Amino acid sequence: MSCTGIAVRAAAGIFSGGGSGGNVFTTDDDPELVGDALPFALKTYEALLAADPKNAELSLATGSAFVGYAFAYVQTPADELPADEVDTQLAMHARAKKLFLRAREYVLRGLEIRRPGFRAALDGPGAAAALHLVHKDDADYLYWAGAAWLAAFSADPFDFSLLVTVPRATALLEQVNAWNDAYQKGAVHELFISFHGSAPPDLGGSEQKAREDFRRAVELSGGLSAGPYVALASSVSVKTQNEGEFRDLLGKALAIDVNALPAQRLTNIINQRKARWMLDHADRFFLEGQGSE
Repeated sequence: MSCTGIAVRAAAGIFSGGGSGGNVFTTDDDPELVGDALPFALKTYEALLAADPKNAELSLATGSAFVGYAFAYVQTPADELPADEVDTQLAMHARAKKLFLRAREYVLRGLEIRRPGFRAALDGPGAAAALHLVHKDDADYLYWAGAAWLAAFSADPFDFSLLVTVPRATALLEQVNAWNDAYQKGAVHELFISFHGSAPPDLGGSEQKAREDFRRAVELSGGLSAGPYVALASSVSVKTQNEGEFRDLLGKALAIDVNALPAQRLTNIINQRKARWMLDHADRFFLEGQGSE
């Protein structure tokens, strides 16, 4: 490896951090500071990747960072815009979708570097053929590719060309669960709460599955992640118009000590902000007089 390559990989390591202890972004308690820093970091990732395009780990780090930025600083703010700003909301959702798809491509590029032929199999015969090429140590790649894919769909559920590919995304995530359903303290289960809770039955939606994923996600996180509570409230509770459950779940999300799980400090803070906003705007989610207790 050249000296330039060594420098690039060293810098990539500083930026990506990782591990169960998180990194300087995920452990931070100031979402605004992280939000201001992330655009520069994302472009730095891309510059490093341009200098070292065969770096699979950097491809993964770049993709996962784009997912986090798009979710926390583009899609979530869009969801919280007033009803009379629909044009701005649509534009922000379109941007979020574009960023999620960009993230997916980076992660899949990294996976292709590790497992040549994976992308052709995924786009051709399908997920089953592609998954024959991967191993358990590819779990991070499958998780982030699937997460970015489903996030893009959530940003634009009316894109039919994307809709028909959703089973490929869920297959990647299901493979991670098959290897280790405790992966990242229940990260796949947490994603599936929203997916199973809001998707139509013919696409895999199921209230029962969503509740099972919720139970397992809470169990695996030790009840220290606000995400499962917000996910179930915003999907199943709203879909079934159960306002009592909605408020109870969001109250539990807000009661979590964000310092109890340092690696998820930033995520918990962002989810708690979302929970507060949802409680303050419950009238957006429930028809007057229809919410059950």
